[in-house]
Amino acid sequence: MAKESTHRADELKELGWSSEDVARYAELWDYRQRWGAMNLEREDRQFLRKAEAALPAIVTGKAAAKKATEDKSYYRRLNFYLQAMNEAELALALEENARGAWPILLEEELRALDYYEPVLGLPDTLKAKKFDAVRESIANRASKLADEQGLVVSFDFQAPLNALKAQEPTKWRQLREEDTAADQTYPILNASVVEGFRQEVRAELVPLIRETLPSLAKTDKADLPDDWNRA
Repeated sequence: MAKESTHRADELKELGWSSEDVARYAELWDYRQRWGAMNLEREDRQFLRKAEAALPAIVTGKAAAKKATEDKSYYRRLNFYLQAMNEAELALALEENARGAWPILLEEELRALDYYEPVLGLPDTLKAKKFDAVRESIANRASKLADEQGLVVSFDFQAPLNALKAQEPTKWRQLREEDTAADQTYPILNASVVEGFRQEVRAELVPLIRETLPSLAKTDKADLPDDWNRA
């Protein structure tokens, strides 16, 4: 297991810790690095242990590569949301070949991950937060397209993970950030525009994945072909 060389306050914030506790953790971590744990109050040492126990283990190199891509937490989280959306769409009785924009986004991201097989360890997943804004931007464009060539329905993006957390502990974060949590806009595209939208997603998202994830910096794989599907 790798030992971190700096504090991991951002990860605690991602796990839902308050700003006050995140700041306290960062301050205590820095103090311990400089002066040693013995100079901390007992309560502060306990707080640090609690915070560090909540953080996911850091794995790199061979240890991180042991898991198949589809078994990595980041991949499973996206696939979890995709399945929730697929189930929701079944209940909508959509027209033939109509499709939600959000599942297309997730399908194409997962397809790219299957092809390039990034490590998806801590360095990758921290950088992958940039994809949140890209998904939002593409989904907003899809909403305008759905107004003209489809329909817009509602989907509670928070509900699937909230239901999972009620059943079992998980450190996954919501698919959408807090500032968009109340937005339940769910654009549905009809069959005539689905393929064109999918190509737009591929053109924007796939290169970003390859350029953003540190573990793909030296990949020698060719560009992802449109006709490639995971066997």
